[in-house]
Amino acid sequence: MAEVDPAPRGTDGEPLLTVEDLRVHFHTDAGVVKAVDGVSFDIHPGETVALVGESGSGKSVTGMSLLGLLPKPAAQIPTGQILWRGTDLVPASEAQMRKIRGQEISMIFQDAMTSLNPVMTVGKQIVEMIRLHLDVTRRQARARAVEMLDAVGIPEARKRVEMYPHEFSGGMRQRAMIAMAIACDPQLIIADEPTTALDVTVQAQVLEVLADVQQRTGAAMILITHDLGVVAGVADRVMVMYAGRLVESAATDPVFYDARHPYTLGLMASLPRIDVDDVVIGSDVDLRSGRRLKPIEGQPPSLLHPPPGCSFHPRCDLADIGGACTEEVPALRRVAIGHTAACHFADDLEARAAAVGTADAIDLVHAAPVVEGPTA
Repeated sequence: MAEVDPAPRGTDGEPLLTVEDLRVHFHTDAGVVKAVDGVSFDIHPGETVALVGESGSGKSVTGMSLLGLLPKPAAQIPTGQILWRGTDLVPASEAQMRKIRGQEISMIFQDAMTSLNPVMTVGKQIVEMIRLHLDVTRRQARARAVEMLDAVGIPEARKRVEMYPHEFSGGMRQRAMIAMAIACDPQLIIADEPTTALDVTVQAQVLEVLADVQQRTGAAMILITHDLGVVAGVADRVMVMYAGRLVESAATDPVFYDARHPYTLGLMASLPRIDVDDVVIGSDVDLRSGRRLKPIEGQPPSLLHPPPGCSFHPRCDLADIGGACTEEVPALRRVAIGHTAACHFADDLEARAAAVGTADAIDLVHAAPVVEGPTA
């Protein structure tokens, strides 16, 4: 009898959101950009799933496609389904999506300054969103707006609610965006770099607010981020994207301690060690092991003209040049219970490193994990 992977944190095992073979293409004068290329995943009630990868890997496009926020007709979804509680959102009308946005699924955008209306007070924007979805009076909505601003750590919330976005600092604008996103207690929060403009203390406060909302409402969260420290501290599950595809997916600990894709290993190896006793500011050397921090060489591939085979092979120290890596696109396959990876050598990266025999390859598979999140 085949093993069945357990459902992540959910009361009945049924996902809130199911994405199946999602493809997002942008039609440009130069050709078709395949920004998302066959992505599939589930999101269950109450869990936090981190979507990580370099800029241009397709993380934000994936998040925006879930809410129908991509520009049309330039952006098209030629294939795939986005099933929200069983209903496909891909063919949904704009009127149908407006009922879902903010109330059932909300998004915290990365650039708060361009997401907030500069000619409306912050409070009025939150009140407008609350009254659009909830049957409350303007007075009740304003009280809720003050409550949300206070919850995300904005001082003097009753005064700030009457201020305009340009009167807020960058960090305060980001917190105002978070307040707006959680005001209607959505079932799914898509957080696109929600702490990017915040110092580490405020990061911890904001993440605690999001965790409190999840605990109180049972909401799920998709956390789009570059910060693996944040991922280690808050995520239940991690999905790694590269060149528009998912290349690895697992619970957080297996991704950090038993990564099965060279790109995931490269992300770990390019970060400073946090368990080194002696630190020299500005140094790029791990003083205890003598290991120099190892960046991922090269640049992400063009999504107009991706390389043949595995899209990561031009940057991969473990690649079989002239073999499977350059000729065949690896499928995202199960390598352990609840753990999938898209690498021809996912079953034994250490053996592949030994076969390659270079210092870079051997060092890559022994990259130290990063295991601490932000703390107040």
